[in-house]
Order: sequence, then structure tokens, then C-alpha cells
Amino acid sequence: MIHRESRRQFLKSTAVGLSASVLTPYIFTAHAADADLPRSKNDRPRFAAVGMRYQGSVIARKAALYVYCEKPLTLTVDEGKQIAKVVKETKRVVQVGSWQRSDSRFRLAVELARSGRLGKIQKLSVALNLNKTGGPFPITEPPKSLNWDRWLGPAPLVPYIAERTHNTFRWWYEYAGGQVTDWGAHHIDIAQWILGHENTSPVKIETKGEFAAASDRSFNVPKSYFLRYIYHDGTVIEVIEEGRAGIMIEGDRGRIFVNRGTVSGAPIEQLAKTPFPREQFKLYARDNLTRPERAGKLDAIINHMGNFYDCLQSRELPISDIHTQHRTATTCHLANISLRLGRTLQWDPQAEKFVDDAEADSMLSRTPRKGYEFSA
Repeated sequence: MIHRESRRQFLKSTAVGLSASVLTPYIFTAHAADADLPRSKNDRPRFAAVGMRYQGSVIARKAALYVYCEKPLTLTVDEGKQIAKVVKETKRVVQVGSWQRSDSRFRLAVELARSGRLGKIQKLSVALNLNKTGGPFPITEPPKSLNWDRWLGPAPLVPYIAERTHNTFRWWYEYAGGQVTDWGAHHIDIAQWILGHENTSPVKIETKGEFAAASDRSFNVPKSYFLRYIYHDGTVIEVIEEGRAGIMIEGDRGRIFVNRGTVSGAPIEQLAKTPFPREQFKLYARDNLTRPERAGKLDAIINHMGNFYDCLQSRELPISDIHTQHRTATTCHLANISLRLGRTLQWDPQAEKFVDDAEADSMLSRTPRKGYEFSA
């Protein structure tokens, strides 16, 4: 089933500077695999807004659609590798919804750090949020409006629990990865961009975590966590679960704090005397400077979707492209694997596998439930 009309108007309304007549949005849901997919009879851009990520993304790209995909991009590392492969083969434009890249506050912080104005980056700290704990929850009958089998898709078949759905799905490892992949898909993405590691992953992953007692009726992501990523050049990202959510960038010439409400610090105050206009930004060559700067989720998404539409016309790489977002998702998944194994892991970013660690490698993919097998 593909829902069209209710969300099409929103998608069209964000298409700043484009004629709505070129836009044919399709919204993919868990029923997309059975859908009669539209195929363009000409080169007019058609796109799919994908919420089911891996399967929907692959189906849409193979149907010659352009894709705007929800974050985090994947549930496993191997899914990301397959999606990247399909994008390379089909040459489709794909924008991942990591919209903080289109938020003027985050963009300024990244550009300042990469320009050298903070000096050598000495420390980068990311604060996310606590995972929720809860359960055991009651088993009930699913609502008549919900196809529970289809909702689960390739995940294991389990009795219906309301808390496995809607916003609380993210606290179940079967469907998500807690805050590490939820907020981490945003803040860790920006952190890797700040360090110039947006096209790679860490080589060493150190974590500490605490899990609640195992139960198939309770949330099962860590109730506490600490992450430390070490990269090939010795740079480090530390991720904590408490404190002021955001990113602290510390250089030997100054520091900046940035989150969805502010960008602050002495280097920001110094901009009054030594401006840093957008025309001097260097990290994304296809900026549309006719679009006004926007900050905050709803406004930044307008520019993020606008960048996607620009790239539909130019066929160039969007600001949240599939390759950097696969690396971001990989970095998040690596931490969750380390947490679940309870030990430090060594990672080979080029081979995209762990170093001499078959047990950890086995967690790079998940065996789908019978009837939901899928391959790119």
C-alpha cells in the first residue's frame, strides 16, 4: 500500500523554487513490496519518501525512482552496503533525512571547525539522551487496523505488545537501536563531518553499558551507555547519555557548542569582527545560496528537501548522500554491537568488517523471518 495524497501536499509545499508539476511523490509503507510501483515514462523526476528504509529504498531505486529516506538509514551494516551498491548501480539521487546538515547552526559549526578557526581539534563530545526503560508490558490483540505480521516484516514473529509500535519501537533492538541510532544518526553524523571522517568509520570502538534483566516483554536497549570512537588518525569522539544534548567541539584556539537551539562560544562571538559568510563555506559544493538560512527542525527540513529537489534537477550528490549516511549508520551500529557483546572491538573501515572477530562479524546482518527474505 502506498499513501499518496495526504503527504504529497506537504512534500510539494517544501519544493522551494520548483514547479509542483514535476513532482510525483509516493510514500512507502510496510506494504510497499506488494505495490504496483509507478515507473516514469520520461525523465521527469519521480521520487519516493521512504519510511521502511532498507527494503523500500531498494525497491524504489530499482523502480527508477529518486528517494528521500528516513534516518537512521539501516538496521544493520550489511543493509547499508547493499543500499550503497544499488545507488551506485542505478545512479539515482538519494537524500537521507539527516536534516541537521541543512540547519544553519550545525553547518556553521562544522565549517568553522574544518576551516581551522578553532585550531587543532583536541576533543569532541556528543551528548544524546537516556534510553527509555519499561516493562514487562501486557500482551494484547493487535488493533483491527494493524496488520501485525506486515508491521514486523523480517523481524521475529512475537505476540503483539502495543509498546513495540509507534514512538516506542525504538527501545527494542529488534527494530532499532535506542538513542545510539536515533539521536546518534543526527549528532554522530555531524561529529564525523566535523572531523573530516564522514566517508569512513572508527577503527576502535570502546563502550560501557548496563542492560535490564532480559525479558521478551520489556524494552531491551541499554538503560545506560558510554561510547568512545577512535579513528585512524587518533581523533576521538566520546558519546554520553546525559547532560545538555548537543556537540561540544574543543580546539586549541577555542570551542563551540551546538545543538538544535543554539550555536555558542567565543569563536561565534568573534564573527562580529571576523565574519564567515556562506560564500566561504567549502564542505558542500552544491549549496543553493538563493535559499535563506534556516535553523530548527521544521525550517531546516524545508532547505533539506529543497536541496533534494535541486539535485533532482542537477543529478548531483545531495548534502546527506547515501555514502556518508551509510558510514554514519555504521558507526552507530558498531557501538550497539560492542555494547551487546560487552567488549572493545577493532574495525576495518575499508573492508567493512571486524578485525579477526567472527562473533562480531555475525552481528553485521540479521537473518530475516521466512517469507520476508530480501536481497539487493
